[in-house]
This record gives sequence, structure tokens and C-alpha cells, in this order.
Amino acid sequence: MKRIKVGNMIDASAVVMGCMRIDGAKEVPEKIINTALECGIDYFDHADIYGGGRCEEIFGDFLKDNKSLRDKITIQTKCAIRNGFFDYSKEHIINSVENSLKRLKCDYLDVLLLHRPDTLMEPEEVAEAFSLLESSGKVKYFGVSNHNPMQVELLKTAVKQPLLINQLQLSITESGMITSGLNVNMKDDESFMHDGSVLEYSRIKGMTIQAWSPFQQGFFKRPFIGNYEEYPELNKRLEELAEKYNVQPISIAGAWVLRHPANIQLISGSMNTERIKAICAGADITLSREEWYSIYRAAGFRLP
Repeated sequence: MKRIKVGNMIDASAVVMGCMRIDGAKEVPEKIINTALECGIDYFDHADIYGGGRCEEIFGDFLKDNKSLRDKITIQTKCAIRNGFFDYSKEHIINSVENSLKRLKCDYLDVLLLHRPDTLMEPEEVAEAFSLLESSGKVKYFGVSNHNPMQVELLKTAVKQPLLINQLQLSITESGMITSGLNVNMKDDESFMHDGSVLEYSRIKGMTIQAWSPFQQGFFKRPFIGNYEEYPELNKRLEELAEKYNVQPISIAGAWVLRHPANIQLISGSMNTERIKAICAGADITLSREEWYSIYRAAGFRLP
């Protein structure tokens, strides 16, 4: 398994097991987690809202039966999404962490991310919460999710801890942060920048991008792999390269994300053990520059 330095500080697997769907998974959770571990995954992503907290509880039950594992893995969770609003208040951040720790049956979190931007955020409140959580030993590292560069900079006016991570949607077909950078000085739709150069900003600041939904078309839409109706050329190209590297098409799709030099981590949300194995196999493949661009073009993107 390829390894990276998350935020230049945390040694971790390039593939993350996203635990959002572990509640209700068709396979036994213990088997799913053990498969991830056997494949080299040692980084696990949660959020307080996943399954209404049940996903953290399931993982906590696994940890209770495997206590020696705790210090060998990285556990990350997210907070701030509430029923109908976002909440970056000091009280909510601290309470969320306390509740996540209870569900996970842990004494500390390795990483806490702010899940989605709260326009009513007071950076000073966030800073107080982070400092209390750090000084108490309940959270080691901090980051954000779905934030643009200026929102990160606003947080940094008060927050003293390094913000190591920005969790963002990125896949072959949902690659706006890449496409806008390739179409600079153009006046077509692909040149429109939605996120303030977040890709380049993250590289400059040493923030690790964690790619969520790396195998889906858009915001929780159907996967593009196997969707020959909308993406015939892309699937053909993925299959050609899968045959070359003796892996599955999903392995190549993951390798495409990890090939980018932006120190990206891939979040695998699959609860299928065979698919987890295939995704992890892709982490050890380094696509050539020509192969990477051929996949991008096969998805329907034009180069200027």
C-alpha cells in the first residue's frame, strides 16, 4: 500500500476507509474492517452524522474487541452538520467530540474535521474549542472538509493548530478543481473556477486533499464505472488499462486520483470486501502522464 504524509505530519495509507455506509452493510462489519486492514489501510474516516452516530458505534464495538489496534490506526471524524443548519460554536464542537469518543469507545481522536462551512462561524470560538480539545489530549490534529481557500484563511486568523486536511469531492468525472486549472485564460464553461484554486492552494499550504466519492459522477450520484450509456469511452479506457496492469477498472480509477502530485488521499466508501481489495490494488499503480491524460480525455474533457 502506498503511504503518504498527511499534512506533512501523519504517516498514513494512501487509501482511507470511509465508514459512512458501515451501518446496514451487507457484509459483517468486522470482516469489512479486517479486509481493509489486511490490504494496508490504517486510516478510518467517520462523521458524527453517519447513520445518526450508529457508524461510529459499530466501529467502536470493533475497537472494544481489538484494543491493541487503537494506537496502530488513525481515526478521523467530522462535526458541524446539524438538523437544518451548520454549527461551529465552541459548545457544539466540544460536545460533538465528546459524543464521538463515547461511540467510538476511544480516549482520543487522531483527527477532527469541520464537515461543511458555517457562514456564522466565529474563528475565535473555533480556536477556543480546538485548543481545549488539543490540550486535553482528546484531539491530536485538525482540518476541514468542503472548504475553499479563503474560508481556510479565515479560520487561520484565530486557529493556532495547523489545518492538515481538506476533504473534497474529486473523481475522474467530478474534477472541476483540475479542469479549471487546465483551462486558464479561456472563456469556456470548463474555465469557470468554482473553488478558488483549492487544488493549487492545498499544494502550496501542504494541506492533504482527501478525495470523497472518487468513483461517482457527482454529489452521491451513480458510479461512472460500468455506466457505458453516459461514459462509453471512459469505461473502455479503464478496461484497457486494467488489462494492462492486471487489475480491475476501479483500481485504475483510484490510481488516477492518486497519480496527481497534490498528496491526495483516496476515501473508499465501499462496504464490499472484493471491491476494497481492488481499490487498494490501484494504490500501487503509478500511471504514466500519457495514461493519466488519456483517462481524463476519455471522460469527455477537452484540452485547450
